[in-house]
Amino acid sequence: MSAFKDIIHNDCSDVFLNIEEFSDEHIINGQTLKCQVDDYEQISREKRYQYNRSLHGDGIYLKEVMIYVLADEFNKHFNSLPAVGRTLILDGRKYLVSDAQDEYGIYSISLGSNET
Repeated sequence: MSAFKDIIHNDCSDVFLNIEEFSDEHIINGQTLKCQVDDYEQISREKRYQYNRSLHGDGIYLKEVMIYVLADEFNKHFNSLPAVGRTLILDGRKYLVSDAQDEYGIYSISLGSNET
């Protein structure tokens, strides 16, 4: 790995997902992990991608969040990036994975759940 890639890898845990700086501990599928929960970024991405809401009936709306979690830490507990459509429980609330990306050592995972 190049020196620059090593710096980025270290910054993922030492800066971006440091619970004393940007992140908090959250419970994902029964495991406590450092992550960021971001409502704003999800809304911004939804505007760009025009999420298809035709599957949701009257009186139901979609609660959407995006989480960022260190790939190495997530993989220790769950072995891989979660597949789209997989159920994920974040802080006791059930969500479906609508998108998941590996962004240079940090997983960005978009989640959605129906609310009435």
